Amino acid sequence: MGLFTEAEFWVGVAFLIFIAILLWAKVPALATKSLDARAEKIRAELAEAERLRKEAEGLLADIRARREATERQAAEMLANAEVEARRMEEEGRLRLEEQIKRRAELAERRIGQAEAQAAADVKSAAAELAAEAAASVLAARLQTTTSDPLVDKAVAELSSKLQ
Repeated sequence: MGLFTEAEFWVGVAFLIFIAILLWAKVPALATKSLDARAEKIRAELAEAERLRKEAEGLLADIRARREATERQAAEMLANAEVEARRMEEEGRLRLEEQIKRRAELAERRIGQAEAQAAADVKSAAAELAAEAAASVLAARLQTTTSDPLVDKAVAELSSKLQ
């Protein structure tokens, strides 16, 4: 009977009764069911995470492809812009050369016209000067003589011609 007086014995009996009550109340089945539910929830979350990871990888691949396409398009646009800039530069240079040539021709024509006008002005001035000199010489001759020798000669000839 020494066994029934020991506290450890009664603690062991109480523990066995507690275990029996837990088994009778199906606590291990409930715990297993709860753990299985939690494991299923974790599996679903893992499956969702895997699906999201695959979706993210697909989006990343799509974004990379778009970026590469955009970079190619940007490179093409830049190359086209450079070609267009060179073409416009060449056109501008040709137009400038053409404009310089036209202005040089216009300047040469104006210079030629100015030279012709100057020559005409010089001739006109020379003719006026010659006319003034002739008038001055004739006036001086007329003042020194009382009669004009040409007129005297013409009058003398006139009388011989009238007879």
